[in-house]
Amino acid sequence: MKKSLLFFTGIFGSFLALAQPTGGSGATQNDLQLNTITTALPFMAITPDSRAGGMGDAGTALSPSSTSVYWNTSGISFAKEKSEISLSYTPWLRQLTNDIHLSYLSGYYKINKTHSIGGSLRFFSLGEITFTDASGNVLREDKPSEYEITGAYAFRLSDKLSIGINGKFAYSNLTGGLTVAGVNTKAGVVGAADLSFTYFNDRAKLGNVKGTYTFATTINNIGNKVAYSELAKRDFIPMNLKIGNSFKAEFDNYNHVTFAIDLQKLLVPTPSITNTTFGYSSLPDGVILGKSNDVGVIAGMLQSFYDAPGVPVGEDGDYSNNTGESVKGTRFKEELTEINIAAGVEWWYNNVFAVRSGVFYENENKGNRKFLNLGATLKYNMFAIDFSYLASLSGRQSPLANTLRFTLRFTLGQNSSKEDNSGK
Repeated sequence: MKKSLLFFTGIFGSFLALAQPTGGSGATQNDLQLNTITTALPFMAITPDSRAGGMGDAGTALSPSSTSVYWNTSGISFAKEKSEISLSYTPWLRQLTNDIHLSYLSGYYKINKTHSIGGSLRFFSLGEITFTDASGNVLREDKPSEYEITGAYAFRLSDKLSIGINGKFAYSNLTGGLTVAGVNTKAGVVGAADLSFTYFNDRAKLGNVKGTYTFATTINNIGNKVAYSELAKRDFIPMNLKIGNSFKAEFDNYNHVTFAIDLQKLLVPTPSITNTTFGYSSLPDGVILGKSNDVGVIAGMLQSFYDAPGVPVGEDGDYSNNTGESVKGTRFKEELTEINIAAGVEWWYNNVFAVRSGVFYENENKGNRKFLNLGATLKYNMFAIDFSYLASLSGRQSPLANTLRFTLRFTLGQNSSKEDNSGK
């Protein structure tokens, strides 16, 4: 167990190092160009629940619950309750409108110690939209929406190890079949899978403090590319790699504190630098730096680890003479900036009340999402309600900024052990 805790400490230190600008040879972090990675169906990657949403989105290695179907299905194998269902509601862009929201229904059932199943339904409503032509004439009113259906299975390999797999179907109807510039649009349809692994040790120690250590990793949304018309280029969906660590410290029978940290990375190719990126038609046609993203799903996932273009070699911002060279060290540095960091802490008292907080960090060149989360839980017998609140810490305002969201949870069946269920 000492090795596990050393590993956890090392990972934590590495995450903090990645969040800081680096100096030395090559360019500084500020020299990197804005190069945000975008995907189709981004709603598939929105945090649906209020517990992880109150801990900076650090939910991969948290104690299992019904929302583990989204975060880490393999963790369901170690749930103490026989089953649980939950319903989450997340307002979206509430400062601008009141009819955009994400709803999430999920649950699991433990068949026995080895086999567990689960499922979820995600629905994202974009509210009412008025479509107009180029002259501003109203064409029609529509209510675009997206949904995802997931089936989950977890298999317990041993007392401390488990694997999980999800199969999912997603449907994105943003235009309602509207014809745009003579081109017929269509809905995006996705078939995808999640893979997950968990190491769970409920007899861990941190110094003299007993607790539970969890290491988990997942690959989410491994699925086909999507286009909204026959002529449009097909885009990747938000495939993600997440690595999580958590330690739940049991100070006494009444006070339990969980520390969690996640490393998250999109497994989607980084946009390359082409002859038109900086407006220089004199540059050679095609990709100058980086790699083309016109590849298949598996190739794109692998390519996402080494395809960052970095900073082009040039003088005073003039890249017209660039011959495919990047400033030394900037390609690797840009790869590091694509790693997001989420960290949170949660305190439970007597398994009836919890408060939590967390932070999320994304590099300014990759989207600049930085926010602080606060959350709380009230629990009574089989019922629990989770709340969370988000405050932006950067110039980019989050769609969830200053918004209260909640999750209702209902436990079915009895505890599968005599241990308490705090932290769920």
